[in-house]
Amino acid sequence: MPEAMKKDICFFLPTRKGSQRVKSKNTRPFAGVEGGILAVKLRQLMQCQTLQRIVLSTNDEESMEVARRMDPSGERVQVIVRPDHLCLDTTALTDLIAYVPEIVTESHIIWGHTTTPFIDAAEYDRGIALYYEKLAAGYDSLISVMPLQNFLLDAQANVFNYDAGANRWPRTQDLPVLYEVNHAMFITSREIYRKDSNRVGVKPFLYEQDKIKSFDIDWQDDFLIAEAIYDKLFKL
Repeated sequence: MPEAMKKDICFFLPTRKGSQRVKSKNTRPFAGVEGGILAVKLRQLMQCQTLQRIVLSTNDEESMEVARRMDPSGERVQVIVRPDHLCLDTTALTDLIAYVPEIVTESHIIWGHTTTPFIDAAEYDRGIALYYEKLAAGYDSLISVMPLQNFLLDAQANVFNYDAGANRWPRTQDLPVLYEVNHAMFITSREIYRKDSNRVGVKPFLYEQDKIKSFDIDWQDDFLIAEAIYDKLFKL
């Protein structure tokens, strides 16, 4: 990889033991891929042209083994053992955010997850390039999102996202556009992590991605659907 293409940016990839909703979700075989969605994600990240470093933060021995098998030299992927108190179901996300600048020294950080298996190297490189472009335009961070235009109701079945007065059922394309955070990438500076204890700033740019790229594995059904999509569209 040409050194000139690399940016002063590190990818922070967290995994942990004890996934409750999808057992061994990170490393169980996925669509025939040994090492599972972690192996898929590491392969994507190792093909990125712009990343300075990839940090796998984990307390899971199986995750560590997958990383070492894929990058024995540790040249691209650095495994950093995360303290167990930051790997609990009860761990506050803000505590994990505060920990990141302790182990990442690069000036900028991109935080992503194994559970978005359809975000490939080219998409990460596009997101990083767009982040730097938007910094120059006055933004301080980037969040990947999926546009959402649909009828939303609250718990009492009241319309939530538009004025239902005269026209309770407008065309969905006429509804206001909302944005769902898809967890594919959060990019901001290490300084914002340190000063604000946040992984986004006060003026984030919303990077829109389609439904397939935005697919996030959270439940067992999601895992099965993702395997079917991967088999159909992505498996070599």
